[in-house]
Amino acid sequence: MKKKSRKPASNLEKELDALDTMPEKDIDLSDAPEVTDWSGAERGKFYRPVKEQVTLRLDADVLHWFKQSGRGYQTRINAALRRFVEDDERKAG
Repeated sequence: MKKKSRKPASNLEKELDALDTMPEKDIDLSDAPEVTDWSGAERGKFYRPVKEQVTLRLDADVLHWFKQSGRGYQTRINAALRRFVEDDERKAG
């Protein structure tokens, strides 16, 4: 299958295309110094895990407990399950 060539839509895209073809040693990074202090970094800030839709049967009282806090109960259930998995992995590891 032949790869379609795309037409750059903006000056930024033209510049990015030019950088993509340029050898790494020729790229000027003087205005973007290497970051060596990561003390303020936040792990996972932009990470979005893949979600999968499932049908799950829960005890009515458990579901009610999560729902009573309002919107976002599915996110809270996911967070509780994630904590359980991480704790279990820590114990096993």
